[in-house]
Amino acid sequence: MKIDIRTVRDVTILDCSGKITLGEETISLRNTAMSVLQGGAKKVLLNLAGITYIDSAGVGELVRTFVTAGNNGAKLKLLGLTGKLREVLTITKLLTVFEVFDNETAAVLSF
Repeated sequence: MKIDIRTVRDVTILDCSGKITLGEETISLRNTAMSVLQGGAKKVLLNLAGITYIDSAGVGELVRTFVTAGNNGAKLKLLGLTGKLREVLTITKLLTVFEVFDNETAAVLSF
């Protein structure tokens, strides 16, 4: 998995691409999110438009990242869910937990 970090206004955006699966990918997401949060980011947007596959460990890591952000006084929102990822989050009822956006501008302004 590849993660690019950029900032729009005061929102830190993590552009993720590839797969989020057990192993290096979940560790990469965890470490990147922790680094951003420890760096003081309070508004974090996970752009998942480039994610091609996610397994149960990946879903768990999304939840873990969400909780970690909240525990650090930050907000985490999701952007650009692909059809399959949206389906997984719907089935697991996590779509009701995360704030999800299809439009980056709307997501940034929502903070």
